[in-house]
Amino acid sequence: MQQSFIPSVLLFTPVSRSIIRAVVIALGFVGSPALPAEENTPASTSPADNLPGHITRLTEFGERADWSHDGKRILFLEKTFGDAYEIELETRTIRPVTHHYYHEGYTRALYLANGDVLLSGAKTFDAEHPSRSREKDAELWILDKSFTRPPVRLGEKCSEGPAVSRTRMRIAWTVGRGQYPDRMKSGVSQIWMADIEYGNGMPRFVNKRLVLDSDSLPFRCTLETQNFRPPLENELTFSAYGYQGTDVMGINLETGHVTNYSEAPGQYDEPEGIFPDGQWTLVECDRQNLQGDGHIDIWKLRLDGSREMERLTYFSDCPGYKASNPVVSDDGRYMAFQMGKSSDQAGVGHGIFLYDFAKSKQNGLSTQ
Repeated sequence: MQQSFIPSVLLFTPVSRSIIRAVVIALGFVGSPALPAEENTPASTSPADNLPGHITRLTEFGERADWSHDGKRILFLEKTFGDAYEIELETRTIRPVTHHYYHEGYTRALYLANGDVLLSGAKTFDAEHPSRSREKDAELWILDKSFTRPPVRLGEKCSEGPAVSRTRMRIAWTVGRGQYPDRMKSGVSQIWMADIEYGNGMPRFVNKRLVLDSDSLPFRCTLETQNFRPPLENELTFSAYGYQGTDVMGINLETGHVTNYSEAPGQYDEPEGIFPDGQWTLVECDRQNLQGDGHIDIWKLRLDGSREMERLTYFSDCPGYKASNPVVSDDGRYMAFQMGKSSDQAGVGHGIFLYDFAKSKQNGLSTQ
């Protein structure tokens, strides 16, 4: 008989039996229900079963990774509307960072410049209508890095992922009619930016300003913030969903000038993590098959107007799979990303992977 156990990393938190059981199932120990047919496909069909030497699997579950500033830990979500976890790379120890209080689940978790964590999640969750908590009701919160008390609500809704400065207490985020139907027109989205200031230990937004309104662009698209471009962070990369498929763009935060860096009609190009020198951005791209965002792999795009691209992963070569949501460590040595399935909603992941740029260069696979 197979014995059941709960990892010691979970025992120090005041988690209910139902939550413990959910985590045990998510980690794949025991008691998991029968998997649907799609999950029972032969193991040889998964790209994770034949990884090249420069890619290592870190976890069997999880999505939306983010690097700690010292490169020693990776923050990630167990699932959409789930808890946030950290993995320590040296020991591969996984610990929860949102188990010490009750909440309705999160859709994003990102390190701030001071080590606190920016969370995005709704105040309430309806299992019968889960998409509302992601597409309409997600709000921004700040969790103290001590992980000993609940997060502070910032009072701002957020559409999909915010952008976080790696050097200062500043973020940018997107809103649309889904978040504010009383003040936003249908089809319009906006990017906002603010600094975070602490008073009596409580964070709040200051210097809040509108960065970009999609109505001001000469084409129709839906906006989503992505990254402050290092090292000066005077430019913000963003996705222009629906324009020419989807394009990688940047807005100069001083002049307001918008640049289309991908300019690839009919191709899906969504910017993700950015390299610390600011010369390249990672991109979720379907250039290899032109089958849309369900069949993407990770490429990198040079941010000099040349539109030069290089493919980094080959997960979409396995039917039914994709690689997505990549982020680069602050020293530029590693990339964390996730494996997804073509049928998944965007952002859903099935484990976090580590990409070693030095090893890939030795194999002649990357110029970075």
